[in-house]
Amino acid sequence: MKHGEFTWVIKRKEKHFLELHRELRTYKTLMRIPLPSRSHTVRRKTVKKSEVREMPTLPRGGGDELARDEQVSSRRRQLEDYLNGLLKMALYRKLHYTMEFIDVSQLSFIHDLGPKGLEGMIYKRSGGHRIPGLNCCGQNRACYRWSKRWLIVKDSFLLYMKPDSGAISFVLLVDKEFSIKMDSKDTETQHGVRIDSLSRTLVFKCISYRHARWWGQSIESFVRSHGKAFLRDHRFGSFAQEQENIPAKWYVNGKTYMEDVADALEEASEEIFITDWWLSPEIFLKRPVVEGNRWRLDFILKRKAQQGVRIFVMLYKEVELALGINSGYSKRTLMHLHPNIKVMRHPDHVSSSVYLWAHHEKIVVIDQSVAFVGGIDLAYGRWDDGEHRLTDVGSVTRSVALEQGLLPPDGVSQTNGQGKPPADPTDPPKLKGVGRNRIARFSLYRHLQKHTLQHVDSVSSVDSAGSASVGSLKTGVGELQGNTRFWHGKDYCNFVYKDWIQLEKPFDDFIDRYTTPRMPWHDIASVVHGRAARDVARHFIQRWNFTKIMKPKYRSLSYPFLLPKSHSTANEHKYQVPGSVNAKVQVLRSAADWSAGIKYHEESIHNAYIQVIAKSKHYIYIENQFFISCADNKTVYNKIGDAIIERIIRAHKEGKKYRVYVVTPLLPGFEGDITTGGGNAIQAVMHFNYRTMIRGEHSIISQLKKEMEDQWMNYISFAGLRTHAELEGRLVTELIYVHSKMLIADDNTVIIGSANINDRSMLGKRDSEVAVVVEDSEMVPSVMDGQEYEAGAYALKLRLECFRTILGGHTDSSIDLVDPISDRFYKEVWMTTAGRNATIYEKVFRCLPTSLVRNMSELEKYQTTPGLAQTEHARAQEELRKIRGFLVQFPLDFLSEHNLMPSVGTKESMVPTEIWT
Repeated sequence: MKHGEFTWVIKRKEKHFLELHRELRTYKTLMRIPLPSRSHTVRRKTVKKSEVREMPTLPRGGGDELARDEQVSSRRRQLEDYLNGLLKMALYRKLHYTMEFIDVSQLSFIHDLGPKGLEGMIYKRSGGHRIPGLNCCGQNRACYRWSKRWLIVKDSFLLYMKPDSGAISFVLLVDKEFSIKMDSKDTETQHGVRIDSLSRTLVFKCISYRHARWWGQSIESFVRSHGKAFLRDHRFGSFAQEQENIPAKWYVNGKTYMEDVADALEEASEEIFITDWWLSPEIFLKRPVVEGNRWRLDFILKRKAQQGVRIFVMLYKEVELALGINSGYSKRTLMHLHPNIKVMRHPDHVSSSVYLWAHHEKIVVIDQSVAFVGGIDLAYGRWDDGEHRLTDVGSVTRSVALEQGLLPPDGVSQTNGQGKPPADPTDPPKLKGVGRNRIARFSLYRHLQKHTLQHVDSVSSVDSAGSASVGSLKTGVGELQGNTRFWHGKDYCNFVYKDWIQLEKPFDDFIDRYTTPRMPWHDIASVVHGRAARDVARHFIQRWNFTKIMKPKYRSLSYPFLLPKSHSTANEHKYQVPGSVNAKVQVLRSAADWSAGIKYHEESIHNAYIQVIAKSKHYIYIENQFFISCADNKTVYNKIGDAIIERIIRAHKEGKKYRVYVVTPLLPGFEGDITTGGGNAIQAVMHFNYRTMIRGEHSIISQLKKEMEDQWMNYISFAGLRTHAELEGRLVTELIYVHSKMLIADDNTVIIGSANINDRSMLGKRDSEVAVVVEDSEMVPSVMDGQEYEAGAYALKLRLECFRTILGGHTDSSIDLVDPISDRFYKEVWMTTAGRNATIYEKVFRCLPTSLVRNMSELEKYQTTPGLAQTEHARAQEELRKIRGFLVQFPLDFLSEHNLMPSVGTKESMVPTEIWT
């Protein structure tokens, strides 16, 4: 058969033609009789009488006389003519008898789902899913149910539908475990076919032995010829293969990332997939806010849903006692926007008995052809740029604000105005005006006329009354730049100082921005297109469909099964993110039975890190939120630290130059007061970070000292980031929270994703993660150790952007960052900047953590001496002018004489150590 771009084969006997003809004759007769039912009358009225009469004739068959070949071929021609005649008649062609006869359904001819495979009616057996904790059910024969289903085979998946409603009731993705068995001892039934994959054993039966054989062999050959990429094991043990010529782009910090996500969402025409560890519906993706609520996440999603785009969101369902991210609020808020938005939360901790692990990946996929992958959740606190500002009071200082009645007297801005409720109850909460006590409905327009521009507190303080004034602002975007608020309400945060509370009031501040600096957020993400984006989408689809089967509340039709688009159509880019370069990309993940419903866990991110480190020739640059490694196979199992040790020792033995740069947060991101030691959670993570770097026999520095004594300093450097500002006349400092999960090797290979360097992220059986490894194919001339070097366009530009940001290269262009391993760069730029910055911060602020404090008594003593910031303001400012960038040496001796593991009796000591590692 042929239809447009699709060709397929059907096998039918003569008796099937006769059966079809009989069914059609019955239908024809029925249409002539005026039966007294309404549906029949409607059907008769819509059909033309001439159409009913024009049914093709099937010449009588020869029965047993088809002895000679020419009789067979002439009979075959008669049947072909009959079928061609039938298919020209719209009325009979659309009948389900005819559709079934030629193996066609509503999913047969969809360009994006790839070539048409076998289809037909089968009886499938219930059960066979790999649901953790439920494998005992349905094993004995008595439990099985047989149901009639329409089975469809596509290039990379199978699905079956309910014949009456056409609702898809299961999707099976082809993977490396995919196999077909037709032996009755495997299928335990007559005329059966058994299909195995990582996520299910599916058994169905056919009418006869020959029919079952035909099904089994056809599926096998179709999948082998069209989906062989999915049947193989790929590099690093990944589910996805390496894809050449993929347009890819990196992001340093949330500003550019969120802008591109917003633009890509705007381009969506069919579907949007989002999965996050945490999602805040009310965040602004473009800042400063000059177009009202247009670029607020919930408004964008509502707008797209109204245009008919279907939006699927998966959120991590947290253990509420342990985390305050309130995914229930996020789910309710999004689901209320529009029926086209579907939100699932997973796991159900009690039923799935997963208490310790999280869905940690951060993905946004548009139409399965653009995929954002990285470390940045669409959530509060994540938006930041290369300036890493500590303060955000707008231009309105407290005194001016009080004079003009812009602030309630308590000084905390109550931006969630108590004005009239929004007109439409399904509308997301609007950002209200600032004023609440004297100017009841603060109109920006009136305010601009009364005062000069520099007193505008926030461009988005446009309430419903002042919405006309947005136009008048367009001209002044340039002047307003410095005077706008970037972080509204809950977005202004410092989570070591105070964790998030009351997330259902998004625009109420919970930290006094006039006294407490925010904690800047340093992060990395990427976007990929085409076949690589299809792979990211496939992972999302696998998790979505698994969650749908797993949780009874999602089994209804309102949560549909998702289908992966074919790789054969992946290069037809409808939209490409501007500024991408072509490279080789492979998608990696951490996934397991609890997170994705697969039989064997996958740890391809872990494998990729180890192999990229082992194969690197010149340097590796790591930015990561955690640094917990060096396996002892008792508490820690991932081997990234071991790979770094081996690689440095090899370089030392060969007498070759090799550098390792590690940038990680100065303190873990848990609420706690470091002036008293930081609290148990902070200390527990610090214990494992220090155990990897320098403390104990397994640590990197201890192992290197055994081999080379103090020479280790020439090979590896640990650093953190810190910045300072002036807030209401006081000098303040705060660490910059490094949330990146990135590795760059040799200016030609990059791994970016959601996976931290710790066991939770790397082992595969624990948290779920997604990453991409990007290898450059477009080369540019550069320098490595003083020699000319072919560097990759993607990796080199990313490293230079990171180095410029953290070493102050954007403001001081005299710093030479091109050669990442020369002695001049490593010692005079990297080490010197990190050391000098750290010393100045200690002198001016007496800040923590610091290597000057090794135990609790030194901690108390250290804080009794004030820094220059408190004693000599002018001299402090003079010292701070010498700071370059954000880089500071990591305080390797901080609390080195204190046992950081939680003491017996605390709630932190009751939880398994896997929580921290």
